[in-house]
Amino acid sequence: MATTAENILKQALNLPATERASVAEELLSSLDKPDPEIDQLWAEEAEARIHAAKLGKMATVSAEDVFGKYEQP
Repeated sequence: MATTAENILKQALNLPATERASVAEELLSSLDKPDPEIDQLWAEEAEARIHAAKLGKMATVSAEDVFGKYEQP
């Protein structure tokens, strides 16, 4: 790790937990940049799945069944 990064890390580790969490969140967010090409592919996939479900070409499960599976007794 570069000296600057090491210094920043040492300083960050000395912060209170809430501030460290905030710094970590900001750093992680900076890595998650939207990709229009991937967004377009996901949109096309979602539309294809909706279409297939409407035509009955896709098996579906009701929300009641899904959530019921995880309900506490």
